Amino acid sequence: MTRLILASQSPARTKLLSHAGIRHEILVSDVDEDAVQARYGVTDPHDTALLLARAKAEAVASLPEADGALVLGCDSVFEFDGEAHGKPYTADVARERMLRMSGAMGVLHTGHWLVDCRDTDSDDSGSNGSGATLGSVTSAEVHFMDMSAEEIDAYIATGEPLQCAGSFTIDGYGGAFIRKVDGDPHTVVGLSISTLRGLLGQAQVGITELWTGGAIDPAEVRAE
Repeated sequence: MTRLILASQSPARTKLLSHAGIRHEILVSDVDEDAVQARYGVTDPHDTALLLARAKAEAVASLPEADGALVLGCDSVFEFDGEAHGKPYTADVARERMLRMSGAMGVLHTGHWLVDCRDTDSDDSGSNGSGATLGSVTSAEVHFMDMSAEEIDAYIATGEPLQCAGSFTIDGYGGAFIRKVDGDPHTVVGLSISTLRGLLGQAQVGITELWTGGAIDPAEVRAE
């Protein structure tokens, strides 16, 4: 059985995978994001998302629990007015950002990195690994509605935006303030299912192998 490990503690990402019928495990990395960025210097938001996703995936892939599995790391960075916005952590930072974002548009970049930790030696099972370590970034434009100061304060009081890249979510309270998304909406949640499918394909794994109902054999499908 092909195993997928999500190297993230994000409830939104694991919920998204579960709703897409993708069987997975969770193993959280202890990556210090600030230290990673300091080591590699200033990068643009697109590259930062990929850099952090790779750091998380490789940290988990190095653990003995990841042996024989595929490891997926993800990280999201919101680009607004040329600045990279990660998690605000404090109400003051979230409020300042959201007042600027009201009625405006930004770009949410989500980096994905996949590491194949399966044995690359051939065996009779046909499930030997590819040795792949590869990544991709998916981006989407997020257009916000006008938000009053009272609405912003009420949103911050829920605690939701403090732990989210860009100070918002689309699959929670924050969805009320998003007018439209140009691009893959899953990207805004923090994990693009179609991007995952592409990475798995490069690692010679079909996404149907990870479906909770098991892979579907086309030969077994019959027309009504």
